[in-house]
Amino acid sequence: MAGLQLRRPRLLLLARPPAGPRLPLLRLLLLPLLALSAAGDLCPCQQPAHCLPIRHRPDFEVFVFDIGHKTWKHYDWTQITTVAVFGKYDSELMCYAHSKGARVVLKGDVSLKEIIDPKFRAAWIAQKVDLAKTQYMDGINIDIEQEVACSSPEYDALTALVRETTDAFHREIEGSQVTFDVAWSPKSIDRRCYNYTGIADACDFLFVMSYDEQSQIWSECIAAANAPLNQTLAGYSDYTRMGINPKKLVMGVPWYGYDYTCLNLSKDHAGHFHQVWYDNPQSISLKAEYVTHYGLRGIGMWNANCLDYSGDAVAKQQTEEMWKALKPKLRQR
Repeated sequence: MAGLQLRRPRLLLLARPPAGPRLPLLRLLLLPLLALSAAGDLCPCQQPAHCLPIRHRPDFEVFVFDIGHKTWKHYDWTQITTVAVFGKYDSELMCYAHSKGARVVLKGDVSLKEIIDPKFRAAWIAQKVDLAKTQYMDGINIDIEQEVACSSPEYDALTALVRETTDAFHREIEGSQVTFDVAWSPKSIDRRCYNYTGIADACDFLFVMSYDEQSQIWSECIAAANAPLNQTLAGYSDYTRMGINPKKLVMGVPWYGYDYTCLNLSKDHAGHFHQVWYDNPQSISLKAEYVTHYGLRGIGMWNANCLDYSGDAVAKQQTEEMWKALKPKLRQR
């Protein structure tokens, strides 16, 4: 297949106690547990406690992106600690995740040109906090992947946005989590010059998108691995050499691949050659081992919906193996 020209790949609150006689101490202590949150009886969950924010902070994160539908019913909830909702809000998902002790967080994206204005940042943050409260969510995952020049006003404004968002969420929603998505390497990938150390200090942790390591914008379209192991791990070495604590880094792995169609026809018929590149349980296990060995905050994927949850016997086995691969070997003993 070497040397063949290739086409662009196809992407395979708490309630106040009632007025009246003084309540016994035990009942006063139980009130927070029985509260419905600020929205009271608007809680959509069968158990009102499931509308309360998740406060526990796990030692190891399994950070899951969900883009919609109902495939979440088939996820491995024994592992999941955070679900970032990038699809339509689903109150059933929120209730179920909370019943399993997992956080559910918003997606946050905004034009960098606008956040230069502090008033705009304050308004955007207030809107996101209000939305999280209304939907009984536990924080926000800021996913901004726009170009930034190192000497531009956007450079400092982005760090300020992350810091101010974290301050607001931590103040308004107890136990909330604010995270920021970064490229697989801090070396200005796709012209994104961000203050990575400042952003890491300003939020709870970074989700490192260790995939699409061939630029979708600038690279030539040559068939290759989406997230080659050596290149992926080199990105984490670069982040830690900048002074970022490994406990501030969650490794993102791809649960998708690319089908490259070669431009040349085969000799025997009018069909096309294809190269298909994707991560499998073996490659993900190697990355999970690195996460454990170097003390990263955790692991996660884009995105959990990608697997086949149809119930087919072969698909079921393969799906189980993909989820199992997220568990570092040392944690399985």
